[in-house]
Amino acid sequence: MKNLPKILIALLTITLVLSCSSQNNIPSANTSALLQSNEFTFVAEHANPNNADVINVLNSLPNGSSQMLNLDSGYTIEIRKDKIDVTLPYFGRMYTPNIDPSKNSYRFTSKDFTITKKEGKKGSSVFNIIAKDQQNIITFNMEVFKNGKTYVSVDSNDRQPISYDGYITANSTTKN
Repeated sequence: MKNLPKILIALLTITLVLSCSSQNNIPSANTSALLQSNEFTFVAEHANPNNADVINVLNSLPNGSSQMLNLDSGYTIEIRKDKIDVTLPYFGRMYTPNIDPSKNSYRFTSKDFTITKKEGKKGSSVFNIIAKDQQNIITFNMEVFKNGKTYVSVDSNDRQPISYDGYITANSTTKN
């Protein structure tokens, strides 16, 4: 009976540690296979705006003490050998906004792009993607870690930078 509180605390600690572990990790063999094929989809889970005004608004919201926005599913960068499909929201200051609000986020398909790949720190892979056929030059810097977790920063010459956190997965197959 004397050891019951110690056992309960140990069980509670183990439960908390196991429940806080990441659930979206993919095996490193699958990650390396996706990276070798150079065809994969980045799925954004969080947006990290860099604009101070957006951060102040986020902090003023109830339960909003973070600089990170949780995103719904469907925000992706799909990389294929012949094209890149980008569907990402944008939060921040635009220097040349468009009258059509659907064109103020990153939603485009690029067929003229360059991808350079290099090794990052701790075994990660870093991709530098430049979409050349867009009105404004857009550069994506994507760092993919061994467990599939991915960090993407986006630079464009018409707006402030923004970054996204998420993971990579295999491209969905489309039926023609």
